[in-house]
Amino acid sequence: MNISLKIVSIVLLVFSGFANASVIVCKSCELSTIKQGIDAAKENDTIFVKKGTYKEHNLVIDKPITLIGQDYPVIDGESKGEIIRVISDNVTVDGLFIINVGTSYTEDYAAIRIVKSKHFVIKNLVLEKLFFGIYLEKSSFGKVYHNKIIGDAKEEYSSGNGIQLWYSQNVEIENNIITRVRDGIYLEFANNCSIKNNISSDNLRYGLHFMFSNDDNYEHNTFENNGAGVAVMFSKQIKMLDNTFKKNWGTASYGLLLKEINDAEIIGNTFEENTIGIHIEGSNRIRYDNNDFINNGWAIKVRGACYTNTFVNNNFLYNSFDISYNSNLNDNEFSNNYWSNYTGYDLDKDGFGDVPYRPVKLFSYVVNRTPETIILLRSLFIDIIDFSEKVSPVFTPENLIDHQPLMHKI
Repeated sequence: MNISLKIVSIVLLVFSGFANASVIVCKSCELSTIKQGIDAAKENDTIFVKKGTYKEHNLVIDKPITLIGQDYPVIDGESKGEIIRVISDNVTVDGLFIINVGTSYTEDYAAIRIVKSKHFVIKNLVLEKLFFGIYLEKSSFGKVYHNKIIGDAKEEYSSGNGIQLWYSQNVEIENNIITRVRDGIYLEFANNCSIKNNISSDNLRYGLHFMFSNDDNYEHNTFENNGAGVAVMFSKQIKMLDNTFKKNWGTASYGLLLKEINDAEIIGNTFEENTIGIHIEGSNRIRYDNNDFINNGWAIKVRGACYTNTFVNNNFLYNSFDISYNSNLNDNEFSNNYWSNYTGYDLDKDGFGDVPYRPVKLFSYVVNRTPETIILLRSLFIDIIDFSEKVSPVFTPENLIDHQPLMHKI
């Protein structure tokens, strides 16, 4: 009796091992298209797609499966529309080369779209010749990582975004490379998301753009040479840590735009060679700590309605203007920052300047009022008015002062 039970147990174990079966797709196989493979697969099966070119589009994954490409098979959508749509939970798509997404002015065709899905994984994809790359719609608890998205965007109106989240929560976006699309990463109504270790460069509009998205973390990303850097709007409880904003140049460009942002942390970031390092408008209770502002036109440009912000332990190095400010109302704190333009002294050798530093220059005030005067930036006239402002401050905000400027770079 005991022997019979053991035999039954072994048989059950063997059959349970085959419950998650494999489906093979290849050009010379019985299943020669990916659509046939998806149709043949049962729930929780794994589909292996062998190397080759598969001219398919409008593939729908409506069951929990794993779709894996071996040696990067090519899925060519022939510019006919969307290529893969996932409408099931627990789906993994891995290791595919997807090209030729259709362009439309009425529909947002994507290389891969995730719709109302949970616990999905999108990884190791290469996407080229695309409209939208990876589009998440009302999906949550997923991961998008190690993907390479290369667009050929020429105009904003005829191009899409690399990775887009819309009404999607608890998503991890990590280690992706996105270039030459409209916005590298775009989030709208996307809360509790983590954006880490991505490189978003050479995009038409923004490296990262998000609106109405709260409680998100952005860490160790690089946003370089984009049309207007990064735009952050109408959000709260944001953390931007250890990112690099670099070479975002243009007449209306910046490394980072903050508009209507509250209760956030901007810590450990590098803003280098941007027209404006950070452009701030209507943003309150933000801590700017341990950031480097290097060789920007304006390190920080503060517009109206910005209150109770703290700027501490930052390095301001060789910017044309450290701070531009257009309001007489100010309860923002500037303290313990290093300013390369500071010419004070430290007689008691405590590491802090004995003379307070006024980061807002008179010429910055003039340029705010009359932008054309920027052509005088390196002239002797500017040296004279800066000196006169040091002797008798008149136009710069009286309470916008760093009372303890650091003598050495942090």
